[in-house]
Amino acid sequence: MPNQNKDYYRILGVARDATPDEIKKAYRRLALKYHPDRNPGSKEAEEKFKEAAEAYEVLHDPEKRRLYDLYGHEGVSSTGFTGFHDFTDIFRTFSDIFEDLFGFGGFGTARETRVQAGSDLRYDLVLDFLDATLGTEVTIEVPRLINCRTCGGTGAKPGARKIRCPQCGGRGVVTRTHGIFQITTTCSRCGGLREFISESCPTCQGQGQVREKKKLKVKIPPGMESGTHLIMAGEGNEGRFGGPPGDLYIILQVRPHELFRREGFDLRLEVPISFVQAALGTRLTIPTLTGSQEITIPPGTQPGEIIRLKNEGVPYPKGSRRGDLLVQVKVTIPTRLTPRQEELLRELAKEESNSQKPNLTAAPSDPPGEEGLLKKLWKTVTHWHSD
Repeated sequence: MPNQNKDYYRILGVARDATPDEIKKAYRRLALKYHPDRNPGSKEAEEKFKEAAEAYEVLHDPEKRRLYDLYGHEGVSSTGFTGFHDFTDIFRTFSDIFEDLFGFGGFGTARETRVQAGSDLRYDLVLDFLDATLGTEVTIEVPRLINCRTCGGTGAKPGARKIRCPQCGGRGVVTRTHGIFQITTTCSRCGGLREFISESCPTCQGQGQVREKKKLKVKIPPGMESGTHLIMAGEGNEGRFGGPPGDLYIILQVRPHELFRREGFDLRLEVPISFVQAALGTRLTIPTLTGSQEITIPPGTQPGEIIRLKNEGVPYPKGSRRGDLLVQVKVTIPTRLTPRQEELLRELAKEESNSQKPNLTAAPSDPPGEEGLLKKLWKTVTHWHSD
C-alpha cells in the first residue's frame, strides 16, 4: 500500500509542474544513487530506492498523476496500484530505465510459472443527481482484454511447435557483468518464457489476448456522491495461463442539481418568498426528492431562517435512515411596483413611523394599523411571484 504520508514530488525532488522528461531524469538519478548493488546491505538505500520507484510509477503516468494531484494517495489507490513489494517488480516495470543506465536490464528471474493475473480497470461513470441519491441500475460497456479463443491465450497457432530460445538457451534469464555490477536480467528475446512459438495465432497476432467490449449491469446504491468507488470483482482484464482476472473500479461523478444542494446526508433547498409573505406567513408547496410537500411559513419569518423537514434528505446506503431537508427562506424585494403597490408601501412606511411614537389616545375602535395595511398589501402584491 502506498505510504499516505509521502509527497511524491518531494521524493523525486521536482516541482509540481515538472515535465515528464524532468521526472524521468530525476528518477534515473535516484535509481543510480540508491541501486541495491551500489549500497549492499543498506536498508535505508533500499527504502529510498523503493520510494523513488513508487513516486516515478505515479508521476510518469498521466492518469495516475492527475488522480494524485486531485485526490492524493486515495486517488492513486483507485487505479489498483498498491506500491512495489520487491526489487523484481521494480526492475521489470522500469526495464527501459535500467537499460539506459547500465546498457541492459536491471534485474530478472526466469518465469518458473507463466501464470499472470489480469490487470485492474477503471471506469468513470457520470450520474444524474437523483439517480445517485436515490439509487438506480445502469448498463455500462467496458473495453477489456480477454484470452484469445482461437489459441487459448498461448499466442501460438493451433498445432504450432515450440522452439527453445537461442539467446538464453532456454533459461529465461541472462547474466551480464558491467563494471562492479553483475546483474541477472529477464531474457529480452523470449521475455522469460524460455521458448518461442514457430507460428503466431492469426487471430491475436501472437499476443494471446484480444480486446472486447462487455456490457455490465451496475447497481448503484442510494446515497452515492462524487468520488465514490464501486468495485466489481473479476470484471477487469482476464488473467493469462490460468491467472485470475483483475477487478473493475467504477468511479462515480455526480452532476449537480438545479435546486438541491447536498450537505452530507442533508439537502438544502432555497425558497424565495416576498417580504409580505414573510411578515404575514403563508403556505407553500415545495419539491422534495420523491415528490412535493406543503409547508407553513410562520408570520415574522426572517431572511435566511431554516425550516427542517425530517427524513426528507439523502438516504443512507444501508438501512432506512435518511437525512433532513433544510428549507432556507430567501426574502425577495420587488424591483418594479404598480402605483397602487407604491401607495400602500408608503402608507405602511408612514404607519411604521407613527407606531414608533407613544399614542396615549388610541382607542379599541381605532383603524387596524400596520397589520391591516400588510393584509391590504398582501392582496395587492400576491401576483409578484405568479407573473
